[in-house]
Amino acid sequence: MKRTLLALAAGLALALAAGPAAAQQKLYVYTSMKESLIGELRSAFAKKHPEVKMDYQSAGAGKLMAKIAAERESGKILADVLWTSEVPDFYQLKAQGMLLPYTPREIKSLVNPLPEYDGSFTAVRLGTLGIAYNTRLVKSPPASWQDLQKPAFKGAFGVANPALSGTAYMSVSLLTKAFGWEFFEKLRANGAKMGKGSGQVVDDTASGDLVASLAVDYITLDKIGKGATLALAYPPEMLVIPSPVAIFKATPNAEAAKKFVDFVLSKEGQTIIAHEGTLPVRSDVTVPAQYKLPAVDDAMKRAIKIDYVKLMAEKEASVKKFTEIMQKK
Repeated sequence: MKRTLLALAAGLALALAAGPAAAQQKLYVYTSMKESLIGELRSAFAKKHPEVKMDYQSAGAGKLMAKIAAERESGKILADVLWTSEVPDFYQLKAQGMLLPYTPREIKSLVNPLPEYDGSFTAVRLGTLGIAYNTRLVKSPPASWQDLQKPAFKGAFGVANPALSGTAYMSVSLLTKAFGWEFFEKLRANGAKMGKGSGQVVDDTASGDLVASLAVDYITLDKIGKGATLALAYPPEMLVIPSPVAIFKATPNAEAAKKFVDFVLSKEGQTIIAHEGTLPVRSDVTVPAQYKLPAVDDAMKRAIKIDYVKLMAEKEASVKKFTEIMQKK
């Protein structure tokens, strides 16, 4: 009887010790994803993992990187997970030894756009950029990038400033890789303009200040959903920019972080992502037809290949060159 009571007491003590710890798993995510997407993912993740209390901060990638740098300087990074669309940032963090390599459980079900993959960060979605055009003003959709040099787009095609937008910088770099700087020289000769952010050039296209712009998929599709007279055209050579997720090496919440990474890459998580109007990284998840996006495998086949390390090294010179071209009289 005494032994039984001792055993029960010991078991109760272990349960009390383990219970709160299991119930109090925490997770904090820094992300540049839009509120509707990260909010829906958080709700679904909470149902799947009620033992994890997840919160997040949503902001631009540049602001998040500045915050991470300041926190690192103070001795403690508050986030456990980072998820943005600025791929070069992840290579930088990896080089600084700040990321915890983790290979997701369903890695074999994922398409991988990242060269030399080692689990330091994994693509969660595939952002695409095409040509957004105002359907009131453009009656023949552009079928190629070279179509933007035609009279229909004279003085009214916009590109976001690559000094202000990482996505714009990668897009400019990819188009330069495919067609050379001559492509932008010809665009400028046709009156192409350099705007500010990626959202602003789409707004200007919707309003009619521009007839077309180099545009991010989800920004354009969100405007279309709200009634804008816009459409998105994809030339054969596609601009596909992944959004990676990574776990910070110093996190005290590594197990919760791994659960989150696995969830957003699961079929359930990827379906939520696809229903927000952007490409998932799973071929077994279909994007709703209303978005008129290419299939995942087709986009990967058509994508211009990216050398991210080279991209980082050339940024200052490339931005300077692009700015000089676009400011020519």
